Amino acid sequence: MSYAPKIVLQLPVSNTDLVPPFVEACLRDGVTLIAIVGEGASKMDDVIDELVVADGSDKSRFINTTFHPNETVEEVIEFARRWEEHLGPPVELLKL
Repeated sequence: MSYAPKIVLQLPVSNTDLVPPFVEACLRDGVTLIAIVGEGASKMDDVIDELVVADGSDKSRFINTTFHPNETVEEVIEFARRWEEHLGPPVELLKL
């Protein structure tokens, strides 16, 4: 399964063990944006950023992340649609 270039991750996450393989799949699939929506979005943003950067030795590991703790899912989907509009409209809403 390949992910869309732009992902809206809806919190809460059912199992935090799912986050590292999700991030690796996003890197593999060329995801450019993970927009996190819901309570605890800032903390999840930090977790994902740390997983992306890892030990910092691989400069090719990069994904933009944003967090939206006080917005609706619909607002964040619209935000993601407008992000890098040249990539087209595909935005994937995901719950882990």
